[in-house]
Amino acid sequence: MYDPKSLIAEEFIDHQEILESLAYAEAHKDDKELIESLLQKAAPKKTEQGISCAGLSHREASVLLACEDPEVLERMYALAEEIKLQFYGKRIVIFAPLYLSNYCINGCLYCPYHSCNRHIPRKKLTQEEIRAEVTALQDTGHKRLAIEAGEDPVHNPIEYILESIDTIYSIKHKNGAIRRVNVNIAATTVENYRKLKEAGIGTYILFQETYHKESYRRLHPTGPKSNYAYHTEAHDRAMQGGVDDVGLGVLFGLELYKYELCGLLMHAEHLEAAFGVGPHTISVPRVKPADGIDPAAFDNGISDETFARLCALIRIAVPYTGMIISTRESQAVREKVLRLGVSQISGASRTTVGGYTEEQRPTDTEQFNVSDQRSLDEVIRWLMEAGHIPSFCTACYREGRTGDRFMSLCKTGQIQNCCQPNALITLKEYLMDYAAPDTRKVGEALIAAELENVGHEKVRRLAREHLAAIEEGRRDFRF
Repeated sequence: MYDPKSLIAEEFIDHQEILESLAYAEAHKDDKELIESLLQKAAPKKTEQGISCAGLSHREASVLLACEDPEVLERMYALAEEIKLQFYGKRIVIFAPLYLSNYCINGCLYCPYHSCNRHIPRKKLTQEEIRAEVTALQDTGHKRLAIEAGEDPVHNPIEYILESIDTIYSIKHKNGAIRRVNVNIAATTVENYRKLKEAGIGTYILFQETYHKESYRRLHPTGPKSNYAYHTEAHDRAMQGGVDDVGLGVLFGLELYKYELCGLLMHAEHLEAAFGVGPHTISVPRVKPADGIDPAAFDNGISDETFARLCALIRIAVPYTGMIISTRESQAVREKVLRLGVSQISGASRTTVGGYTEEQRPTDTEQFNVSDQRSLDEVIRWLMEAGHIPSFCTACYREGRTGDRFMSLCKTGQIQNCCQPNALITLKEYLMDYAAPDTRKVGEALIAAELENVGHEKVRRLAREHLAAIEEGRRDFRF
């Protein structure tokens, strides 16, 4: 029985509800009156508090996904772009993954770290090696990391993760510092989530991979991750442990994309219903080649056009949630979906354990092949030349604007008074400390222009003062 408030996985991700929603969508995909009403419902509207968006339910979004009318698709793209600009502006948050260990006892068929892969080199970073990796990342300008590790209670116990987080936060090299660590590790206990919260993490991210229970079991034949319910209920336990920012995601290509979008939105609705706050982020990875992994072996791959449509629909359906795209995708694909709702991207990523200290990009322990292999400086300049504002901001985490506090500010538009100046301030730090001369020239012009778009006069004045102080050598200002 479908119940979004339930804490039982099979009840808030109800297979029959998904099938009925997809059947409804197929039956109404050409219902012009219904489709028009959905587009109108999802459009941003002015209120006394600012701008609000109603979003769409999983069933409503499924109708738009099923519609094949080119005109409707273009309107969806335009609506996604409008929503993105209203709530996230031109800002694109930058981060990098840091792989701590590829030891893993799971048998996931789509991941080269699976326990049956006997020829991939296994590696776990020591704390000294973590210091070297983090220093290398700081020296390129990164301020935000997402740490990754396989599931292995012997090699990667929670104590190792906690020690690694402490090490990362302790490193200050020149003007570099990692100001926020997000965590992408296996499902764990409420007690361990509480420990992660106490360690100062930002967002806890866990991909469902697929919401289709039977496919999930087939794709996870061995290891603790094979427990569908325990994995699917992990975000609930994280919330119960005090981690109020959690991130969702599926691995598109494992199962039919219409089923996955419906399940993903149901999961977001569940978090809202059960805890009063939806996911902080939604990631949109696709199956990519890796050691022993051929995407063609999974028969549910999606085209770039379908991928773009999915990104647009996620933005329309859950307007206040951040969207993440990684270097799995090419520059061309990332360029297209940035305007359709993506608000965070990784840059200059290495998906190997110990990859950042290697002069040449190592590939023998990659979790997936990196499609966008540009340097961070190249990514920053590309974003600015495309009209975006690269942001290294971590202020909301550090000021306690997380969970329902962040969402309340986001839903009223008040967060703009913080995000726009913080983006410009952190970009200024990057330009002063790490940027190539040509990149800095582009960035200084962008900051001068975008500073005028800071709406609150007092905030704009303070931002100017902070920018001048950064010129003089001071760092780490935030609103």
